[in-house]
Amino acid sequence: MKTLIIYTHPNHNSLSYSFLQKTIQGLQENNQVEEIQVLDLYAESFDPLLVFNENKRRRDMHADPELDRHRQQLLWAEKIVLVYPIWWGRPPAMLLGYIDRMFASNFAYRDNGKLLPEGLLKGKSVVCISTMKGPSLYPLFWLNNAHKVLMRKALFSYVGIKKVKFFEFGGMEKKQGKQEQNLERIYCYFKTVAQ
Repeated sequence: MKTLIIYTHPNHNSLSYSFLQKTIQGLQENNQVEEIQVLDLYAESFDPLLVFNENKRRRDMHADPELDRHRQQLLWAEKIVLVYPIWWGRPPAMLLGYIDRMFASNFAYRDNGKLLPEGLLKGKSVVCISTMKGPSLYPLFWLNNAHKVLMRKALFSYVGIKKVKFFEFGGMEKKQGKQEQNLERIYCYFKTVAQ
């Protein structure tokens, strides 16, 4: 299983970074995993800004040479793992900018004249690992599951990815936030997960 991890947090001393490390550790001990690539969006100063002008047209986004390496990573991966915090009820702007630029028409999906387009990233699976200060049930009861709807329906289902798993860890800034227990849970999951 070829696995791409997309890490989105500006601080390598954060709890999100600890979840990244446990994800990598579990995958490295998993016999089903063939290769792992890590894309650290902040560390590589990924530019999340969309630019459309006379030189950069929206219809040409799928072939932007600046993003070729990132397109190749997405095509290569069988499993995509996203590690990020929940800020203001949604993923960080850096990750949303990555999504805006990468999941372009004629790369991630193709308009086919029907109600929904043809997803071009079929057969892949996704795992979203997110942390938040608020309680675990906050996104469900206060925000009507907006985070999961955004990621599962508005993004991944749209591009043909049907298998999406979520780990949403709330209360992560509390002393009794079960940080170690949740880190161990992520490690054990990736140590045994298959495609």
